[in-house]
Amino acid sequence: MPPKPKLNVHSFPRPPLLEKTPRHLQIKWHDQIIADTKDAYWVLETTHPPTYYLPPTSLTLPLLRSPHTSFCEWKGRATYWNIESPSPPTTTSNKETITNRIWSYESPTKGFEAIRDYLSFYAGPWDCFVDGEKVEPQPGDFYGGWVTSDIEGRVKGGPGTWGW
Repeated sequence: MPPKPKLNVHSFPRPPLLEKTPRHLQIKWHDQIIADTKDAYWVLETTHPPTYYLPPTSLTLPLLRSPHTSFCEWKGRATYWNIESPSPPTTTSNKETITNRIWSYESPTKGFEAIRDYLSFYAGPWDCFVDGEKVEPQPGDFYGGWVTSDIEGRVKGGPGTWGW
């Protein structure tokens, strides 16, 4: 299989581009798959690694609505979700609830309607995979991009990049 072409974040558009991605996305938590899809979107924005949006049908655990919201200048008001961990294989207790690490847009702005109710995940505390490759989270704790080996260029989110 030929190597994947490199994706330079400095060549991504602004305003961002929303498009279907053929990539296979998986999210694993406590060695269990909690989301799996080949029917996702990605948002590509200058200096950001891709942010992926998965259909709600790809998730195997229920979500609980969080009171937290945020606003994106491009996509509109985001709704956040809480999730309870699957039981670790060795016990039925010790579940944990993770808050505000999953978000969606219930009424996205023009141009982003296709991701209505699709879910985006920060990379962690679960493990996220793109075509079998474990991703690294975008630096910082504000943006939710997923960094893979085919991403090149300095990405926004780390110290000194806020004003980019």
